[in-house]
Amino acid sequence: MAAGGPLLPDSVLFEIFLYLDHADVLAVGLVCRQWRAVARDEFLWKELFYRYYRVSRDVPRHPAAVSWYDEFQRLYDTIPCIEVQALKEHNDQVLHLSFSHSGCLFASCSKDCTVKIWSNELDISLQHSSNMRPYNWSYTQFSQFNSDDSLLLVSGVFVGPHNSSSGEIAVISMENFTLLSRVRNKPYDVFGCWLNETNLISGNLHRIGRITSCSVLWLNNAFQGIESENVNVVKRLFKIQNLNASTIRTVMVADCSRYDSPDLLLDYEEQLAASSTSTCPVFDLGSDSEEEESKPKQTPEPAVQEMPDDGGVPAEDELQQFFDDIMGGCVRPAMTEAELENKVAELFIRNRTKPPEVNLLSTDSNSKTKYLIFTTGCLTYSPHQIGIKRILPHQMTTAGPVLGEERRSDEFFDSLDHVIDIHGHIIGMGLSPDHRYLYVNSRAWPRDCVISDPMQPPPIAEEIDLHVFDLKTMKEVKRALRAHRAYTPNEECFFIFLDVSRDFVARQGRSESWRLL
Repeated sequence: MAAGGPLLPDSVLFEIFLYLDHADVLAVGLVCRQWRAVARDEFLWKELFYRYYRVSRDVPRHPAAVSWYDEFQRLYDTIPCIEVQALKEHNDQVLHLSFSHSGCLFASCSKDCTVKIWSNELDISLQHSSNMRPYNWSYTQFSQFNSDDSLLLVSGVFVGPHNSSSGEIAVISMENFTLLSRVRNKPYDVFGCWLNETNLISGNLHRIGRITSCSVLWLNNAFQGIESENVNVVKRLFKIQNLNASTIRTVMVADCSRYDSPDLLLDYEEQLAASSTSTCPVFDLGSDSEEEESKPKQTPEPAVQEMPDDGGVPAEDELQQFFDDIMGGCVRPAMTEAELENKVAELFIRNRTKPPEVNLLSTDSNSKTKYLIFTTGCLTYSPHQIGIKRILPHQMTTAGPVLGEERRSDEFFDSLDHVIDIHGHIIGMGLSPDHRYLYVNSRAWPRDCVISDPMQPPPIAEEIDLHVFDLKTMKEVKRALRAHRAYTPNEECFFIFLDVSRDFVARQGRSESWRLL
């Protein structure tokens, strides 16, 4: 201010600056030293941060942030908000984008049944387009580069009878864009994924009864056409029985050796302390009302559980006793056909399942062990659980018997090593860059709902919740966030892909918009 003129106290300036937006605060900070000091006040920028980005005040600042001012600037400068180029080569809806690990290329899948490969330069250009319709595909839905970016996995839906669930996986060479191999994939929303540089995982589904099935996960060599005359190109990894019309979907692989990478740190000590004493709340990032944000959410905390130890009566004797009771008319009340099928399947699983791996959480940071992660269920056909199965080093090659490692004659199925129950319809999953954290999109079921018919799942919430699980401890480490809403009913839900970087999580909504969290 002018020499000798009265100076307003800092507290008064602070209250005045609270009425300004961030641009005006920066402008008034150029007036004098006093105003600049107040304009850089941490409490002021904390208020501006929550007001401008409309984030719940219970959501903490990023652990790596130095100050609220710097965090405001980081988000303002790095969130993409300007369209620099429109790519119009697809003539139908684009369903998925995947980027190479080097960042030099990306691939796009579309309902026009093509996969297109682009150079990710300042001026993006199309490098190659593969039309999959000659192979009886209906559309392409997912793609993934292998770890050295030499191969591209492309997943699509197969043309078939009405309500067909079959799909196929194709492998394309990035050297000359030739099609190297094709692998059947059922159901199509298994999607498929890379296990290592040259081997990929696919699925198959075998119906056992009306609501009982068996999912088989296969390890495939990407170079089948070249090596199939001399060595195995496929090997069975796991065989898992499904109950109540559920199936295995959305497979992905987490590499345990990358856990100690500092790429992404989400160890919010305050959140962990809070979650240990109270039910996990959900924060609505998309709410326009502070009153709505402040209301406690009645969404139950996802349960993380180990597979139970059945113990007690041998399952074989229990199964025989159950059959004897049925023949003797001793089963009361009378069971429906679906209930009877499910009861027999449960007893059969207990008697014909290989026990789970022990010490799942003791994985050494230098271990080559990997986790196979997928959506599954036990109550209804809609995916509501996350299954985790350890892949040991000797299982990561197609060498050996086609049906995998030897097992006893009574071990028909593999058990899951770990299960996370979300209590809602899972509509998306993604791994952090260091593979330590699993991000899950879900639409919650009503609290305390009871599922009596597996073909009639509970109604689902319009809000989409985002959960974060630490794969090193198998616990939820970040409280659920809520940003998007969806309005499709349970039977019409589709998968929403997540993309996780060091600083952001991106996901698409039904409103043709993307959210950065």
